[in-house]
Amino acid sequence: MTPPGGAPDTVYAALALAGAAVWLAGGRGAGDRRPRLLLAGDGAAPPGSPRSTAARAAARLRGAAARCGRQWLCLPAGALLGLLGASPLPVLAGVAAVPLASRSLRARERRRAAQRREAAVVELCTALSAELRAGRQPDAALPEAAEAGRAALGESRASVLAAARFGGDVPSALRRASGRSGAEGLAGVAACWQVAVDGGAGLADGLDRVADALRAERDEREELDAQLAGPRTTAVALALLPVFGLLLGTAMGAEPLRFLLHSPTGWGVLAGAVLLEAAGLVWTRRIVRAAGARPSRPALPATGPAPAEGR
Repeated sequence: MTPPGGAPDTVYAALALAGAAVWLAGGRGAGDRRPRLLLAGDGAAPPGSPRSTAARAAARLRGAAARCGRQWLCLPAGALLGLLGASPLPVLAGVAAVPLASRSLRARERRRAAQRREAAVVELCTALSAELRAGRQPDAALPEAAEAGRAALGESRASVLAAARFGGDVPSALRRASGRSGAEGLAGVAACWQVAVDGGAGLADGLDRVADALRAERDEREELDAQLAGPRTTAVALALLPVFGLLLGTAMGAEPLRFLLHSPTGWGVLAGAVLLEAAGLVWTRRIVRAAGARPSRPALPATGPAPAEGR
């Protein structure tokens, strides 16, 4: 029911849930800054004061949310909707959404880790090339350069450094390290190292070419991501339209949650809406993925000396 002269309770509850989610997703600095600004003196609350106790409780709550992961916010959201709609269906939907949200967050973290490794490979090539041009030998220059590209080598860092220090097979160690996503450029470093050892070609020149190729590929991907930002935003906005429709219907007193959750016709409408929403998201995601498909890695330029003309 809609209270006279005001918005319905459901709208207030939805706004409160959105505010709580934003607050929990915020960092620690945002929560600590307010007490420092409000308190006088050195900015520290007196021990045992209500303000200090509330600040500690808020910090613990944010820490627990960060440790558990944002995917668990689906549970209180489903519980609140189930309470408002007096139905267990939103609760079950919130439980089912947890693994989906967790999978999406893990995929995003893997993409970010791959980007960090790709940037570290470029740093490794640049640092190793600078050490070689300064007159150091490859085996002695690699440990110094590995500090700059620590994220690129990852767990294989010890084996690569051991191979360089004790005269082992450095190219093979680099190829094994290139198996992770984002570290494929290490295969180019291994090829340059192999050519330099077997053919006597300049390793620094080859590393510069590998770094330039990786930078060009990264710039191309960033430009493509910028062009796809608009379609991605549009897809998210279209996916959220049903939520705004439910809020608008509730504000008008139509009680859409009661219709959707407590009548056979509403169940059919809800099932059809969920299927159409899922199909639209999958279709949009495939379109964006097809448009932003990573091009095949271009062949690295030859690192050996160019053949003389006329031969």
